[in-house]
Amino acid sequence: VQLQASGGGLVQAGGSLRLSCTASGRTFSHHAMGWFRRAPGADFEFVAGIKWGGDSPTYADSVKGRFTISSDNAKNTVHLQMNSLKPEDAAVYYCAAGTLTIIYASRARYRFWGQGTQVTVSS
Repeated sequence: VQLQASGGGLVQAGGSLRLSCTASGRTFSHHAMGWFRRAPGADFEFVAGIKWGGDSPTYADSVKGRFTISSDNAKNTVHLQMNSLKPEDAAVYYCAAGTLTIIYASRARYRFWGQGTQVTVSS
């Protein structure tokens, strides 16, 4: 299984970015996908997750109402639309996948990981 994350960049506070994670290598009908982030000097933080069919979108409290996770099964891609970005959202964002029936916030539950994509938010 390979995950390819993209879409990071530099944005001003209040702006938007859309991250994408494209999966390949196997079928994902029994998987859940998650986005995590890691700021400098901090631990990994769960951001959002979704079942592969688009069910059960789940968000960290810190991003509820601002971020939206969605899946495009035809393209084996999960998106993270990030609006109203704040400087504290700046981090390296990682997508992950696991054979999960519910969305977990623990990164240990996710077996497959993509490379990170940098999100920088200027104040």
